[in-house]
Amino acid sequence: MNREAEIALEVSGVTKRFVKGEKLHWPWRRSGNGRKPIVAVDNVSFRVQRGEVFGILGPNGSGKSTLVRCIATLLIPDEGTITVFGHDVLREEMAVKRLINRVSVEASFFKKLTPMENLLYGARLYGLGAKEARRRILEILTRLGLKREDAFRPMEEMSRGMQQKVAIARAFLTQPILLLLDEPTTGLDPRSKREVQAFVRELRDTHDATILLTTHDMQEADVLCDRVAILDEGRIVALDTPEGLKAQVSRADAGEMTLEDVFMELTGKRLREEEVG
Repeated sequence: MNREAEIALEVSGVTKRFVKGEKLHWPWRRSGNGRKPIVAVDNVSFRVQRGEVFGILGPNGSGKSTLVRCIATLLIPDEGTITVFGHDVLREEMAVKRLINRVSVEASFFKKLTPMENLLYGARLYGLGAKEARRRILEILTRLGLKREDAFRPMEEMSRGMQQKVAIARAFLTQPILLLLDEPTTGLDPRSKREVQAFVRELRDTHDATILLTTHDMQEADVLCDRVAILDEGRIVALDTPEGLKAQVSRADAGEMTLEDVFMELTGKRLREEEVG
């Protein structure tokens, strides 16, 4: 297989701007009310190889979710191109949608329905048979730490952590070859976070899936990702393996280097972990 055939995702010169509270049109100039565009993603470029877990590490507001929405065809980049296994996200939107699935912090469900009913509904949208889908749903939910009976009680009775596991199960049910995990463990309790991270490791090790993971959890990025891009104010300020990033920064003391040390050295900022509500 040649190198080009191994590229799962290519992001080239992508920029996305917004103007708060109003529509924005070309050219990007100050509007009459004095507002200027906010650059959420600023000339971002990277490649992700097939089978890789690629992390985007940055604080809230750094542009991570905007970038993922562009990749997922939910937003249109103002500049640059994005291809998924050679398919352009703008010109070949339906082809891209068949190859990807996305998990986000704000995953939505029919809350009165059970996980099984929600997931069977999603499976039918992708043309999966009910019998096979039911078997796979129970298998995935069990691997994520849910009990069989949990699959048959209303979503509204479930904790935030359990609902997030159902969101991950829904995304993986269609067996996407590019899985976009946008802050998948934010707000989870420690046990749920470990179970989700273990499932991501299992996907990495046993399935032909490429994973793009956004996070502001340094330890999560360190243990799960093959390579990490550090994003600050919409720009990539560093990209390497976790060990390679840590090797770029020296410490005055003899303590072990962390990705937070790297981030602070490169940006002068601290990554903040959200409180579990």
